[in-house]
Amino acid sequence: MKRQTTAALIACAGALAYTASKVVLAIRAELGIHGFPAPPSSYVAWQPEQIALAQLGNAAVGLLTAICALLLAWRTLGRVAVVRWMLVAVSWLGVAVMAAGVIGFSLRAFGIVPTLGPPTAGWSTYSALAVGAVWVIAWAIATTGFTRARWLPIGR
Repeated sequence: MKRQTTAALIACAGALAYTASKVVLAIRAELGIHGFPAPPSSYVAWQPEQIALAQLGNAAVGLLTAICALLLAWRTLGRVAVVRWMLVAVSWLGVAVMAAGVIGFSLRAFGIVPTLGPPTAGWSTYSALAVGAVWVIAWAIATTGFTRARWLPIGR
């Protein structure tokens, strides 16, 4: 299996892990992400149904992200120039947003920027950061490989 395909599958798995975590939080009617819960006092004005809907919306974004990452492994799709460049643009945007999230949560976890929330620790915090970092790196590798692939038409 090529590095790009492996990276795309890892990025897809990271997105699916995010999606599953958001579904669990929707069921619990909690905000935040695993390892970085939002204090219940910050969403006391919200109804549980609103919280669940917000988290299910995040889960839908995670599912679309998983599909996007998976499409980076599909050679035939990459031969359609318009689709190729849209996928590249969306993927780089996703990489940037995910990287910003991982950096922000890392700054919070280690107490570097207290305004982001109270520092957190524990296996769920560090596993969330690790999954996020691996997801970003894998997605960047898959996107770079997809962009530079020799089997794709360059000038179209």
